[in-house]
Amino acid sequence: MTPSAQAPHVAILDDEPEIRRMLSDTLEEAGFRTTCYGRATEFEAGLKRTAPDVCLADLGLPDRDGLALVHRLALESGAAIIIISGRAQGQDRVTGLELGADDYIIKPFDPAEVVARIRARLRKGRGDTPQQAQSARFAGWTAHFERYVLIDAKGNEVPFSHAEGEVLRLFLESPNRLISRAQMQEALGGAASESFDRAMDVRISRLRTKLGEDPKNPHLIKTIYGAGYIFLGDVAWG
Repeated sequence: MTPSAQAPHVAILDDEPEIRRMLSDTLEEAGFRTTCYGRATEFEAGLKRTAPDVCLADLGLPDRDGLALVHRLALESGAAIIIISGRAQGQDRVTGLELGADDYIIKPFDPAEVVARIRARLRKGRGDTPQQAQSARFAGWTAHFERYVLIDAKGNEVPFSHAEGEVLRLFLESPNRLISRAQMQEALGGAASESFDRAMDVRISRLRTKLGEDPKNPHLIKTIYGAGYIFLGDVAWG
C-alpha cells in the first residue's frame, strides 16, 4: 500500500539497515510515510527539508550521542519523539524521558507495538474539544502549541518542547482542578512507574522555570502533596 501525501510522516534514525527497512515497511503498510537515516548528520539535514510528525531515534549512533540529539529535538522540533534503543537499563529510560522524549521502546520489539505507540502519540497530539485550539492565554502569557513557544506580556518568546507542551496543555485544559498522577498517566499515555513520575516532575519543573515561577512557592502550577497538581488561573483558548 502506498501512503497518501497527507499521511503522517515518520522519520526513522537507526544505524542498522535491517531495522530501518523493517520499520519503514511496517509503517508504510500501516499507512504512514517514512524517511530513513543511518547517521545523525543525515537526519538533521533531512529535518531542515521536511518536518516529520514523529521521530523514531536510536541512541546508539555512530556519529552523535543519541541522548544529546533527543534533547535537541525536544527543544527545536514540534515532532513527537520516540526512542528505540537496545539500552534496557532503567536509568537510560529515565534520562531519555527527562531530556524530552515522549516514549521509549526497548529492542527487540514487536513492529506492531511501534505502530500502536505512534498512533497513540498522534491522537494525543490532535487533542479534543476545546483542545482543537492552538493557542491559549493565561496570567499574562500566550502559549502557541503549533509553534511550541510561550510569549509573555512584553513579547518575549520562550520555547518549550513537545513533551513539555503535552503537560502544559493538560493543565490549561483543566484549570483550577486537581489532576492526579493517575490522570496524567492516562492522558499522556505513560506506564505507571517511577520513571514516568520522575519525567513528569522534570517537565513540570521546567515549565515552572519558563513561566518565571518561584520553585519554592509557585503560583500557577501548585503541587498538592500525595494527590497531584492544580493549575491556578483563568484560561482563554483561541
